[in-house]
Amino acid sequence: MEFKIQQKSTEKQHHIYIIDDAKKISTIPNLTKEEAAYSDTVFKAEKNLVTINRYKQFIFVYLVKSKKADWQTRDACRKSGAELQGLSNNYKIAEITISNLSGIAFAATALAEGMALANYQFLKYRTETKKLTHTLNTISFSKDSATVKEVAQLNIIVTAIYNARTLVNEPLNFLSAVQLSKEITSLGKEAGFKVTVLNKARMEKEKMGGILSVNLGSIQPPTFTIMEYTPKKALNKKPIVLVGKGVVYDTGGLSLKPTPNSMDRMKSDMSGAALVSCAMYAIAKLQLPLHVIALVPATDNRPGEDAYVPGDVVTMYSGKTVEVLNTDAEGRMLLGDALHWAKRYKPELVLDFATLTGAASAAVGEHGIVCMGTADEKTKQAFRDSGFNQYERLVEYPLWDEYGDQIKSEVADIKNVGGATGGAITAGKFLEHFTDYPWMHFDIAGVSFNTARRGYMPSGGTACGLRMLLDFLIHYGKA
Repeated sequence: MEFKIQQKSTEKQHHIYIIDDAKKISTIPNLTKEEAAYSDTVFKAEKNLVTINRYKQFIFVYLVKSKKADWQTRDACRKSGAELQGLSNNYKIAEITISNLSGIAFAATALAEGMALANYQFLKYRTETKKLTHTLNTISFSKDSATVKEVAQLNIIVTAIYNARTLVNEPLNFLSAVQLSKEITSLGKEAGFKVTVLNKARMEKEKMGGILSVNLGSIQPPTFTIMEYTPKKALNKKPIVLVGKGVVYDTGGLSLKPTPNSMDRMKSDMSGAALVSCAMYAIAKLQLPLHVIALVPATDNRPGEDAYVPGDVVTMYSGKTVEVLNTDAEGRMLLGDALHWAKRYKPELVLDFATLTGAASAAVGEHGIVCMGTADEKTKQAFRDSGFNQYERLVEYPLWDEYGDQIKSEVADIKNVGGATGGAITAGKFLEHFTDYPWMHFDIAGVSFNTARRGYMPSGGTACGLRMLLDFLIHYGKA
């Protein structure tokens, strides 16, 4: 998908006009009396989208209605964008121009964003690619409808989202831990950030017991990928560190998952890794004035080879011992090692993203992201604001001491599961053991993968959380 500013308008172009009052129909150029009357009839029927078919040209008129809050209006525009994306492809439109005649400044870019997010496809393994590929590939803006900066930012962020979705959609027989590190290395070369990959031998030397224990059941080696973007003049004296769970496939290990509605979508268990890797792509492309490091511990989790078993005691990279009572609680084992590694950077803030618990998914479903952490209230509020801005909303859970009591072990320092209740929080309390810095944990289990399309979110990988994170980083230090 390409976004651009239209330099010269022609009558033959397909066009979307945005208005915020039905009376503004008269401001749409070259609309006939009959077309204006038809539009008025549609709006009086409480519909907000008019399609005018001129055979060689389509005109769409979108009546945007302000909601109680800007973030609600913005998402209404995105959702209407998804509807317009469907119409554009049905009518075999390749390029369309948006003109914002409303008083809502962001209406055009939000509408275009919704169109682009809905237009993503993963067709790599389909044999009829040409037949299935969407025709829509370019969205233009009239000169007063978007700024050059806004269009450039849209291009970068949408590309980052497409990249993340594709990584999540790739099957294990392509995207092993080693291949994931190669894909991240390619992103680094394209965007301009440094990538270092630690192999299994280096992890053994470092005694990264959490990652290595999960990897015991696999014939494929693990990887630990380190990304770093260092601008010439960074706003932050200490780095922000991103951590993404990179379980490229999760069978549950010896605590085997059922296949229907569980294991069949576990190629998406590296959604956190895709999110932070593609965030780095966008950070570098946008040239944000922030020093950012990202860490991706990666392996698959299988019940073969010399797989770790319930009852094993694992010594983590930090030296802390963990009693493993469920091998399907493997993500926290990887993240524990990565979070301890982050200490060497003396970070200003650490943010981890992981498809960590079914409990988070069960609690808020696909409508929100569960979060918790030790960051200050200003940081948490900034994330809440970004979550609303991008409609990737947050639900904060507490980190009360009582939840920590649930993961105390009689044979080790802690155990990797906490019981039947509070599963998302006890997982967070487990991670907290490996932090000594301001930290936020985002459990994206419920939002990372769709079994069917929802609005501008496609079936498959969604990259949900990425726009929120980028919004937070774009505004970081500016308040």
